Amino acid sequence: LSRTLACLGDSHPRAGTGEWLRCCGGGEPRPRTVWLGHPEKRDQRYPRNVINNQKYNFFTFLPGVLFNQFKYFFNLYFLLLACSQFVPEMRLGALYTYWVPLGFVLAVTIIREAVEEIRCYTRDKEVNAQVYSRLTARGTVKVKSSSIQVGDLIIVEKRAPPLLSTGSCFLRTDQLDGETDWKLRLPVACTQRLPTAADLLQIRSYVYAEEPNIDIHNFVGTFTREDSDPPISESLSIENALWAGTVTASGTVVGVVLYTGRELRSVMNTSNPRSKIGLFDLEVNCLTKILFGALVVVSLVMVALQHFAGRWYLQILRFLLLFSNIIPISLRVNLDMGKIVYSWVIRRDSKIPGTVVRSSTIPEQLGRISYLLTDKTGTLTQNEMVFKRLHLGTVAYGLDSMDEVQSHIFSIYTQQPQDPPAQKGSAPTTKVRRTMSSRVHEAVKAIALCHNVTPVYESNGVTDQAEAEKQYEDSCRVYQASSPDEVALVQWTESVGLTLVGRDQSSVQLRTPGDQILNFTILQLFPFTYESKRMGIIVRDESTGEITFYMKGADVVMAGIVQYNDWLEEECGNMAREGLRVLVVAKKSLAEEQYQDFEARYVQAKLSVHDRSLKVATVIESLEMEMELLCLTGVEDQLQADVRPTLETLRNAGIKVWMLTGDKLETATCTAKNAHLVTRNQDIHIFRLVTNRGEAHLELNAFRRKHDCALVISGDSLEVCLKYYEYEFMELACQCPAVVCCRCAPTQKAQIVRLLQERTGRLTCAVGDGGNDVSMIQESDCGVGVEGKEGKQASLAADFSITQFRHLGRLLMVHGRNSYKRSAALSQFVIHRSLCISAMQAVFSSVFYFASVPLYQGFLIIGYSTIYTMFPVFSLVLDKDVKSEVAMLYPELYKDLLKGRPLSYKTFLIWVLISIYQGSTIMYGALLLFESEFVHIVAISFTSLILTELLMVALTIQSWHWLMTVAELLSLACYIASLVFLHEFIDVYFIATLSFLWKVSVITLVSCLPLYVLKYLRRRFSPPSYSKLTS
Repeated sequence: LSRTLACLGDSHPRAGTGEWLRCCGGGEPRPRTVWLGHPEKRDQRYPRNVINNQKYNFFTFLPGVLFNQFKYFFNLYFLLLACSQFVPEMRLGALYTYWVPLGFVLAVTIIREAVEEIRCYTRDKEVNAQVYSRLTARGTVKVKSSSIQVGDLIIVEKRAPPLLSTGSCFLRTDQLDGETDWKLRLPVACTQRLPTAADLLQIRSYVYAEEPNIDIHNFVGTFTREDSDPPISESLSIENALWAGTVTASGTVVGVVLYTGRELRSVMNTSNPRSKIGLFDLEVNCLTKILFGALVVVSLVMVALQHFAGRWYLQILRFLLLFSNIIPISLRVNLDMGKIVYSWVIRRDSKIPGTVVRSSTIPEQLGRISYLLTDKTGTLTQNEMVFKRLHLGTVAYGLDSMDEVQSHIFSIYTQQPQDPPAQKGSAPTTKVRRTMSSRVHEAVKAIALCHNVTPVYESNGVTDQAEAEKQYEDSCRVYQASSPDEVALVQWTESVGLTLVGRDQSSVQLRTPGDQILNFTILQLFPFTYESKRMGIIVRDESTGEITFYMKGADVVMAGIVQYNDWLEEECGNMAREGLRVLVVAKKSLAEEQYQDFEARYVQAKLSVHDRSLKVATVIESLEMEMELLCLTGVEDQLQADVRPTLETLRNAGIKVWMLTGDKLETATCTAKNAHLVTRNQDIHIFRLVTNRGEAHLELNAFRRKHDCALVISGDSLEVCLKYYEYEFMELACQCPAVVCCRCAPTQKAQIVRLLQERTGRLTCAVGDGGNDVSMIQESDCGVGVEGKEGKQASLAADFSITQFRHLGRLLMVHGRNSYKRSAALSQFVIHRSLCISAMQAVFSSVFYFASVPLYQGFLIIGYSTIYTMFPVFSLVLDKDVKSEVAMLYPELYKDLLKGRPLSYKTFLIWVLISIYQGSTIMYGALLLFESEFVHIVAISFTSLILTELLMVALTIQSWHWLMTVAELLSLACYIASLVFLHEFIDVYFIATLSFLWKVSVITLVSCLPLYVLKYLRRRFSPPSYSKLTS
């Protein structure tokens, strides 16, 4: 049983904090003293351990949804309109003509929101009801996640046999920082001496922990046991901590809970999800305000032409109601239903299987993206490492020559210890061969020893686990390490003959090609950190007693540590250009007394309280001098399928791609080159590490002098630049063809997205696959989650979820483009439909001495915007200007949309003019041609209006779909059939006459023919770009 002391919350909360974060006061977070197993001995109040992702609760749901609907000018206007019908002086027609459409719109919205809330509630309930084992004086009891308190001792089990007997365990932090590798976590040494886990409750001990913060890479605390003599204190670091949201790989862990609820690292690193409103919806909202202005103006003009006679203010209100059709209530419904259709089409697309639309309110955003921000690991790359190159300075081995390395290793371990005296002639050649073999052997041995990898044995059905561990069974061995690079290196040494077969905290075992086991004692281990960019290990060879210090790290730091040579820099550059991650391996032999002296100083430095890390680093650096350079290794992180062509397509579509990654600068630059994010002929400007204002100023000036150059910058430098020179930095960065930000914290990614939106006013799209990308995805205008190895957290938080990065091209180029163009056509057509009838009303009123009398009564008005014209107009959501293959082949077509031309003031004005022309033509035509009775004017004008609308839909459509034809014919049939029931408005006998037919035909021709002629001329003399591709 491994009794690791750890910080735990619930084991995998979904990212997100609820509304309760704002309502319950908590003051500033403070450091805490936590007594083991005694939650009641607390020095402050801690938040409950619950996750809440809902937008509303039971009481706020209805008011909240209604408020969100009526805060739009659009909906509020219709509410006031419907309410005004309760006043007798203002009533114009039946109440249902106003309340039914409004009720329908609200019902659809409320049902949609309710379904989403219920889903959210059930997900949260599942997470909060997860069961854990709590250690108490009465033994272990099962508790729900929501009942866990600070100070509880929780047992975390992995449903697998305990793999490490030493008390350490492995965990994965992919949901926090996107790294999929296993990290080693160590127990508190003094608790390991207790006989059973229950004894943790008998001793008097406490943990002093820092205040909750968002830093997932660090932890500072101390463990104190008071009842021993003398009291024992141990320092705690990130190596002793298990964050909530991580997964343990082996063994059983007993941990004390230090943080709960909203103080968890995972929760503090996620921003509150905002409800996204599409830019398209905002533009439509803006157009409705213009229409409202037109409505007021028309009403005032009508009253002014009556010379403000009598109770003119009431007349103004009546005219406002009479012309209320100028703003179409059906616009919102049509657009919302259109969005549902687009979402359905995206889900059904067989070329991008597995795509899920989680937010059906913003598909049009996909058609206007200017900046794409992508994660690296798991999104652009597969996070699978392959060993590609071993370079010894004079000779390099690639994948095709690994058998030579194998034969060198073989010859070292199989040659006879006493060589017979060699013949004179062959002596020099064998000596050369010997020295080459020993050089290769030293390099391979260094790679096999200098790492943080642990071989773990699992039963394979034939051999059980204990047997496999004893026999070092190859088929049962898996490697666990904190980085996939390290695993790739160790797997490579196994393939050339030197196999890592055993490892614990104090020793390493290697197996040679001759099945000997080499034992090494680990004297010291210096783990890799992002500051030092290197790792080291001091081992003693059990057979010879030699002490060797091995080290590997990035070329930038190792260049100053190894002895002078003339090839390191050049070869590192060559390998980096091939997109390989380069590590430099070096060694140094130590004498016994040299090591003893070092150890004494090292232990002293580790015990200091102030500047501990600085003092420790200084002691280690005293060893890191004049090391012998052994070799370079090159490992490749393989790209996802079709990443290069996808990025190429996006670039040609006018989208700028930024890569935001938590990874190292070298790796990020490698991937950027490898994925052709930075093209071959582009320079790369690597922004130096800056810490203050002056340095940032100088570095920005240096960058300003470069043109058409990609920028690579680290998170720390970025923070300094944004603090002092936010405007200047963003201005320069936005001009770059590509930007790579490395070592980015999750909150920093979100900050970059926010700045891009504020500075450029353009739409951003964020793509990621890990829990560390959630903030960026939620902040962007359009978040896309890739379901990958890093779990589903990103894809659950995103608006759209895809299974591979390459699907993004089709999602934007085809679906985004179509959704935006269709919605633009649909919205303008719906506006045209209502403006037509309003223009007719205006002509009618002005002819009859500006009387506020409605032209069409009751059902005719509702029927006009529903049964008679709804299907043909709505069928515009199936229209497309080019085939999807053409849209993918010519991404430049997407560039046209970035200017927002499909829906602009210009196109809106054209449609307004068309509406006025058609409305007045139909009305004047009917007035000119009607005979004695007024009832005929209604019949003639209404029939012409319906026919005009149907013909206009046909004029707008660019490629016919069979459903469009059905919709046109169905609407016409509905109108003809309903004439039988409309005898109170329309004279059925008059309709059957020839004079009715020719009058309607003439009016319809006059209203439509000129537009058909204009369309033909326009297509002939200034065709749009897409028509050149289709002809």
